[in-house]
Order: sequence, then structure tokens, then C-alpha cells
Amino acid sequence: MVKWTAGIPSAERPDPEAGLSDYQLAMRDRLLAAPVVHAPAPWRPVFDSSLVAVGGLLGIGFAVHPGSGNDLVMVVSQDGHGLFDAVTGERIARDRDPAPEGATPDESEDLSCPGLGPIAGGRVRIAGLFGGGLHSGTGDGWSVEVVQPAWPNQRVLLSHGDGLPHRGPHGEKWWHVFHASWSTFRAAGFSPSGRTLAVATSSDLTLWSRTGE
Repeated sequence: MVKWTAGIPSAERPDPEAGLSDYQLAMRDRLLAAPVVHAPAPWRPVFDSSLVAVGGLLGIGFAVHPGSGNDLVMVVSQDGHGLFDAVTGERIARDRDPAPEGATPDESEDLSCPGLGPIAGGRVRIAGLFGGGLHSGTGDGWSVEVVQPAWPNQRVLLSHGDGLPHRGPHGEKWWHVFHASWSTFRAAGFSPSGRTLAVATSSDLTLWSRTGE
């Protein structure tokens, strides 16, 4: 294996900090120093173990249960499709062998997949490996931001009001709630209702809910 930098004098190697202002360097250092903490009230983890393993996860999308009105999270993986209740954490539907034309969101122009279980007959837009995105904010001031101060690992930051990472103390105005250090990041964001926050990687799904606040 060729090591391209092996014969390059250290003075000639690219400096990863070159071109960064003092403000940008201070911001990066602040993000790197912030530990992972619990999301603040009224948010609560949905799964007992914080996350649920989903091998080969490709993307996720949100829907609404037609009966209970709860947020639902549809998961698309290499092993098929699954549907989770975002309030109880229960997996309420599973399709291990979806039709080839709807197995992955890249088969459709709007990056959607056919629904299953209680949302069968509809379609769910999926964000993840093939593109797309989830809501980055809620109507009452919560925001989520994905930062990458140390490539290639992403950090997911939750904030409220004016608590962006460059304002206020960590743990009071903004919270580092997830660090994708063991799997490839796929997507992070809120449900359209603003009651669920989801983070997906290539190996797992993490949910927080504030239903009933």
C-alpha cells in the first residue's frame, strides 16, 4: 500500500488548520471538548437501551399512525423495511422482502418507499444514504445541527431558542446528544410534528420523544 505522505517533508504537508480564523478554531475546540449528554426535558429516550440495532440501515422517514396519531419511524435497511412507534418504541410492522421496485428510496423520484403495516397504501420519504433530509427545527424553537469538527465522525447538537453552539454554555443552551463514532452517519432531524427527534447510523436508530409534555 502506497503512503502518499511518506516522502513529503512535514513542512510541505497540508495543514488541516490552514485558512481557519481564530474564531473558527475556537469553535472547533469548543465542539470537540463538549461531552455527550442526555437530551434535556421534556425530551426522553424512546428505547430502554437508548438505541435499537438495525444492521445495514440505509435511511429513515416519518409518518403518522392513523389510529393513535403517534409519530411513526420507517426504517429502510439491507434486510428490508421496519416501522417503529416513536412514542412506545414498539416495532409494529416488518417486511423482510419488499418488492424490488420499492426496496430502496433511490428507485423513486422523491426518495420514497411504500408504507407498511398501518400506513400500507401510502408512501414515506426516506432520508439517508441516497439523499433527502429531515426537519432541522420545530415550530417552538428546538433545533438540531450536525457538525463535524473531527472528520469523519459527526456530532448531533440539540439547542433551543438562541442556544446555538456559539452562544451560551453547553448543557444549558445547547446539548451534544449523539456522537457517530462507531458507524456511518445517515440522518438526523425532527418529525413534522416536532414531537420526535431521530438519529440514524448504518447500524442503529436512536429516538427521543416529548409526547405528553
